Amino acid sequence: MIKPAKDCQSMSEVRIGVDAIDRELVALIVRRQAYMEAAARIKTDRAAVYDAVRIEDVVSKVKAESLKQGLSIEIAEPVWREMIKQSIAFEFKEWDRLRARQTG
Repeated sequence: MIKPAKDCQSMSEVRIGVDAIDRELVALIVRRQAYMEAAARIKTDRAAVYDAVRIEDVVSKVKAESLKQGLSIEIAEPVWREMIKQSIAFEFKEWDRLRARQTG
């Protein structure tokens, strides 16, 4: 049984909760990745994959939502910046893969 964090009395209970949340996070990141795949399909210019203005917009929104929901900015910002970095790398690969398939 997954207990709320405030009710956990043992590390086993904490780990069960963390593992359950990790499964949820993976599912959410899979959904996010699908949008990176869509972006790679939609963008006609490879140079458009990296968008510094959009990166800062996303981070700004995440920081605001983190403050609203009680997530530490010290956790949120570096996690999102890394996720964005890896998402961009994924999108470049996907962009290249889709175009190689079209021309090959």
